[in-house]
Amino acid sequence: MGGLLVHITCGPEAPTRAALGLLVARAAIEEGHEVNVFLAGDGVQLIRDSVLDSLNGLGTGSLRESFDAVAGGGGRFYVSGQSSKARGVTVTDLDGKPAEMAMPGRLVQLAFEADRTLTY
Repeated sequence: MGGLLVHITCGPEAPTRAALGLLVARAAIEEGHEVNVFLAGDGVQLIRDSVLDSLNGLGTGSLRESFDAVAGGGGRFYVSGQSSKARGVTVTDLDGKPAEMAMPGRLVQLAFEADRTLTY
């Protein structure tokens, strides 16, 4: 199986697009692929429990269900440190999740390591 990087830059303001990114990551996990998700820009807000629990995309389902499937299936989340700082997302928001703060260099590294990269 291959490696997939899903880069999500939209947040709660675009629920369908945000949920679609995680739905695709979920589908890849379910097919046995290695998946990394990098949240940047407004997308960093997707790591917050309040957003995960309330966001549903039109035709793309529950953000929480897709997140839990990715996290439970071995997926890893990287959350832009600079975008987080600008939006008040803290390391506390990452507690209990397979997630870590990351800088742009990590995104570049993940992109070169992945077989494919998708951006939402």
